[in-house]
Formats: sequence, structure tokens, C-alpha cells
Amino acid sequence: MGETRKIALTVNGKRYAEEVEVRMHLGDFLRQQLGLTGTHLGCEHGVCGACTVLVDGVSARSCLMLAVQADGRELLTVEGIAPNEEELHPLQEAFRDNHGLQCGFCTPGMLTTLIEFLGDNPDPTEREVREAISGNLCRCTGYQGIVAAALDAAQRLKALKQA
Repeated sequence: MGETRKIALTVNGKRYAEEVEVRMHLGDFLRQQLGLTGTHLGCEHGVCGACTVLVDGVSARSCLMLAVQADGRELLTVEGIAPNEEELHPLQEAFRDNHGLQCGFCTPGMLTTLIEFLGDNPDPTEREVREAISGNLCRCTGYQGIVAAALDAAQRLKALKQA
């Protein structure tokens, strides 16, 4: 084992204090040390978007970020999107209802990317959704179901705010 550092961070609302190798990527830390395997590692070059998580509310490729860089930060992974174990987030419901996933490999990165995007743009156009997910690769869906799910989720989130 190489040089290590102690880090403290919050992941999905839970506080962690862990010893990590200084060269360990955040994605590996989440999967191997915290057991949060929902974040998928695909290309490990920051191209595919499967490893996208939110760091202080901003999307980041966990394969390009070191775990020590997350010290003191707040992270949201796909495991933390749902409000509780019995309910899905409106975006997750929309993915289910609009066939926005097939093999599911890209789904965690798509969801985290869209959580940030819909927070910034609550009434997006189809073109804006396509631009928002352009950094996330999907080999299965042709993106139509994902785009439909994002547009549907925007409407669901808007309805929740009005209720």
C-alpha cells in the first residue's frame, strides 16, 4: 500500500472518515471502500459518463477525481437519489415509465447528470436535454427513452413544487 491520507466526507447524507491511498480514484473509493457499487466505471478516461456523481451539487467524473480531492465535500451517488427505500425519485420513476434504461450501465451517470441539470433547468426543451446528456454514452437505448424520461421528470418535479 502506498502513501495514505485520512479524509472525511458526506456521501448520500452519511458522514464517513476513511483512510485512503492518495492515488485512489473517487470511483474506486466509492465502490471498494464504501461498497457503493451503483457508480459504474466504464472507460476510466472521463469519456463515457457512467461514473458521474455530484460533488457539492455539481457533476463530476469519479474516474478522474482522486478520493483525497473529495475531502470535506458532499457527494450524491445514484444510491442517494431516492427519498427513501420505499419511494423512487420522480426522475427514477420517469426512467422506469419511459423505458429510459435497458442494460442499466449508463443509468447511474445519466440520473446524476440529470438531477443536476433539472435542478438548474426545471423546464427544459428536448434539445437542452440532449445537450445535457451529450457527455454520457449509452449503447442500448438510442437516447429517445432517456430524453422522454427527462422531459417527463421535469413535469413531475414541477407538479410536486406546485402541490
